[in-house]
Amino acid sequence: MGDEKTAKLAAGVRELLRVSPVISKLGQLFQENGFELALVGGPVRDALLGRLGNDLDFTTDATPEQITKTISGYVDATWDIGARFGTIGASKDDLKLEITTYRAEAYEASSRKPEVVYGKSLADDLGRRDFSINAMAVKLPELEFVDLYDGLTDLENKTIRTPSTAESSFNDDPLRMLRAARFASQLNFAVAPEIVVAMKDMKERINIVSKERVRDEIDKLILADKPRLGLTLLIETGLMDLIMPEVPAMQLEADEHLKHKNIYEHSLVVLEQAIELEKTHEPQIAPDLILRLAALLHDIGKPKTRKFEDGNRVTFHHHEVVGAKMVKKRLKELRYSNEVIDQVSLLVELHLRFHGFSGGEWTDSAIRRYVTDAGEELLRLHKLTRADCTTRNKKKADALQASYDQLEKRIAEVAEHEELKAIRPDLDGTEIMELLNLKPGRLVGEAYKHMLEIRMEQGPLDKEDAIKELMKWWQSKS
Repeated sequence: MGDEKTAKLAAGVRELLRVSPVISKLGQLFQENGFELALVGGPVRDALLGRLGNDLDFTTDATPEQITKTISGYVDATWDIGARFGTIGASKDDLKLEITTYRAEAYEASSRKPEVVYGKSLADDLGRRDFSINAMAVKLPELEFVDLYDGLTDLENKTIRTPSTAESSFNDDPLRMLRAARFASQLNFAVAPEIVVAMKDMKERINIVSKERVRDEIDKLILADKPRLGLTLLIETGLMDLIMPEVPAMQLEADEHLKHKNIYEHSLVVLEQAIELEKTHEPQIAPDLILRLAALLHDIGKPKTRKFEDGNRVTFHHHEVVGAKMVKKRLKELRYSNEVIDQVSLLVELHLRFHGFSGGEWTDSAIRRYVTDAGEELLRLHKLTRADCTTRNKKKADALQASYDQLEKRIAEVAEHEELKAIRPDLDGTEIMELLNLKPGRLVGEAYKHMLEIRMEQGPLDKEDAIKELMKWWQSKS
């Protein structure tokens, strides 16, 4: 065995020692009750990579009912993750456990959900798993390492392969095509050539998978360390045309005068810079799906709005507004929540707002509007706008960052004197109705909107001055 393989096995042993009391006890319980049990899949892979987490997956010949009976009294809690799929969930100390009956699942030609068939042995179970790096197991309680498909070698070579043929694997579950892209991004691994070929040939099969499962894989890919790898694979194989066609559509042919940058490549760079700003721009944040989706999709309105004007000038007027509408439509089709749709589309709509002021002075009024329009997405908007600077002209890039530093400084200054996140008119609806002797209706709404505009322009007013402004407006209506 090579030195690197030996080192990986040693790392795996060290990782497993941390959870040894729990996995050993579980192994004993299943053995005493006449069942097999093995740690399997991602936890084994991650242990070998020296990054085992607190989520542990097991496989067994016990049925869900037998699993529940066997672990009852030892674990802290159990729940039915999907007994009809053969999976029982449990917790023990700070560990989350999922124990699944040996199984093989495959899609019928037109089914959107897998048909579950229980397997008969560990070997059967491993042979139906997605990739060789996820088809390794550790038998319990004896801690016997099982690697029937040379997953350890693939870990060493940083390669993603399937245990059986790629065609057979993707036929069993087409979602595995997206999982290949996701693992490439998460692990920084290369995808074997035969997998790429199968993804191209079988891409239409992704249409039988539910939108929710597709969305969840896209989320995991976007949240990975290197999403460019997976996104590039999905575009090269044609899968992205079926999932999120607006992304490959950004690969516009460059105009002959090269008057604009490659929109797709620019979007990937913005995504990568946003990821870096999660860690470096205060406040630091965890990997953020909303920010990353907005970074990837912020320019999807450009292909629809591109125009060649006098002097071979290229324009994309209102692409941020068009793009926001496109984002809403696509994310809705992928079954994202209304909250996520609203957050991402707002960031796309506002991503150019800064540039309208970047060369001039930020007035208090402009600050109020910027903060109010961004609302709860202000901090993400800061990061997105900074990430959207991809010019290679260092002087220009530095000037843009300095300008945004100034904007954030001005926001902080104005916030010292005003509650920017909760700007309201100085007179509420009830006061407006009493002062103008109105009943609820359109005129009250117009008055409220006018007073909010006054608040934006002039800042907070005392009660007397606010009433004067309201009466001035009311007189202009008569």
